[in-house]
Amino acid sequence: DLDAISRNRPIAILHVSSHLAVANSAALAAAGITAASKDPPGGHIRRQPGSTEPDGVLEETAAYAVLRQIYARGPASPVPGLLAALDRYAAEGFTTVQDGAASAADVAAIEAHVRDTGTPLPVDLVAFPSFTGLGKEAQATCAVPVSKAYSGGFRVGGTKFVLDGSPQGRTAWLSKPYLLPPEGKGADYVAYPMVEPSQFMLDLTQCILAGTPVLAHANGDVAIQLLIDSVGSAIGEAKVDHRTVIIHAQLMTEMQLVQAKGLGIVPSFYSVHPFFWGDWHRKLFGDERASRISPARSAIRRAIPFTIHNDAPVVPPMAMRLMSIAVNRETRSGHVLGPEQRITPYEALQALTINGARQYFEEASKGTITPGKRADLVILDTDPLKAEPAKLADIRVVETIARGRTVYRRD
Repeated sequence: DLDAISRNRPIAILHVSSHLAVANSAALAAAGITAASKDPPGGHIRRQPGSTEPDGVLEETAAYAVLRQIYARGPASPVPGLLAALDRYAAEGFTTVQDGAASAADVAAIEAHVRDTGTPLPVDLVAFPSFTGLGKEAQATCAVPVSKAYSGGFRVGGTKFVLDGSPQGRTAWLSKPYLLPPEGKGADYVAYPMVEPSQFMLDLTQCILAGTPVLAHANGDVAIQLLIDSVGSAIGEAKVDHRTVIIHAQLMTEMQLVQAKGLGIVPSFYSVHPFFWGDWHRKLFGDERASRISPARSAIRRAIPFTIHNDAPVVPPMAMRLMSIAVNRETRSGHVLGPEQRITPYEALQALTINGARQYFEEASKGTITPGKRADLVILDTDPLKAEPAKLADIRVVETIARGRTVYRRD
């Protein structure tokens, strides 16, 4: 379809989830993607029916060759965009923000900015550089410049792995097939890993031995199990406070919750999914599996501390809407997806505050309004613990205070 716009000028569109991209013929040619191209590890080039010719849709790592060309034409520095994003986060009530896919260049640019300007970032930013972006030597020992202290509101918190794709893009790695597979895939389609499993086990072990905190993107139950098994192999019988985080953990099973608790793994649920993609999930997985997307109530029943997130820019960083969806689990069509997984407003606040601080090993200084802790707090126009659940998303931030100073005040 993009060829109708231009067959000569390269055009590519990245899906908001970053798990899929669409390219025209010129962009495919510029990236060297042809009928003879093989699928890269962790990715898939979709083909025209009955042919090996690419149809323009690129899944996961298959899109990297095209995206590199786009990013090369982007802004010279990531800092202006970053500062604008942090201001948006402050306006939504966030006082600590995660960059979960930082590049080495991003980290260097941010460090240079706070050093050269002497001006701290408006709110704290914790970066987790992608493990795949580390040099081979750094990967061998998981040598990441982790810092427990902030400098100008910035620190490197660890590293991040991506084990599979997204459920809405049908690239989350499952044990049971999708009910509605992508075009050209059979009824047994379960997607695929974005890492080589045995190598990931070795890499994760190196990181835990090095004391490097790990975030691991895992949506499908097979990807989640790979992480659980890898952590179990890495720590053995040792009592290690590693707090490895399962980012998204959407199709996490009851048994996996039990295993995660025993190993000290932290689930971070993608709790906005029921609204944005819940109706689609019902078609992809059926009601039984779809109703367990982001099983927060199950985690509470098992006394597992968890966090919830938006995953901006996939979904705008709106804290009260995130809280509302976790509490109500209502889809776009009005269907309540898994009412048994709903949580209370107070439990959602815990997931956004004290549990978030704990996930970053910062519970001694953040997460509650307590004498001696950081003066990070938010003033809302309505008490979320007294508001009607259906009205939670309408609550607005009046003022955000970070490090004891106002960083946002509503006009």
